[in-house]
Amino acid sequence: MTDVATKDAVAQVPARELPRLKKKYREEIRPALNEKFGYANVMQIPGLVKIVVNMGVGDAARDSKVMDGAVRDLTAITGQKPVVTKARKSIAQFKLREGMPIGCHVTLRGDRMWEFADRLLTLALPRIRDFRGLSARQFDGKGNYTFGLTEQVMFHEIDQDRIDRLRGMDITFVTSATNDDEARELLKLLGFPFKAPENDPKKVVRRKRAFTGSKSQIKKSRKG
Repeated sequence: MTDVATKDAVAQVPARELPRLKKKYREEIRPALNEKFGYANVMQIPGLVKIVVNMGVGDAARDSKVMDGAVRDLTAITGQKPVVTKARKSIAQFKLREGMPIGCHVTLRGDRMWEFADRLLTLALPRIRDFRGLSARQFDGKGNYTFGLTEQVMFHEIDQDRIDRLRGMDITFVTSATNDDEARELLKLLGFPFKAPENDPKKVVRRKRAFTGSKSQIKKSRKG
């Protein structure tokens, strides 16, 4: 094949279309973030780095079929083969030995990451019964966000009639943001259905007030 013929053949191959959410990020979200936070350099504008989906499988050590089911479900959900997570050390009280399988996880990057995020936000989360939004307080202080799902059936890739059991998972969105406020705005613009502040109260830790009275007053208060 001549060089001209090769160039013609390459030219005829259609370029892969950008994932919808990735295109939205480039054309709409980046400019919006830059306008709000006023970055000195466009390279400082935060973006998605990776998404980690983790399934813990406590019964896998006793039944290999349980792990097989988790791997099958996670592969269907993410489109990528999971890595099996193994125990790093033995714990006698849990009958756990070092090297035993305890779960599986997938790390998504690139277009596959954007496509999964789009399916999660537009298809899966709206299918959760009585869904009232995600807490906006689940950031780690470094611009990363983790939330949990109690079951896998909200993903349209899962056939509810063929699953062997319900399986929960943790999903972590790792961003390049330097703080939680910027990461929160990024995810919000991507379509994260965060709860309104009034519906997402902080956990209040109540502490007992120290009693500073005299010994006689303390005795009276105890009798009362």
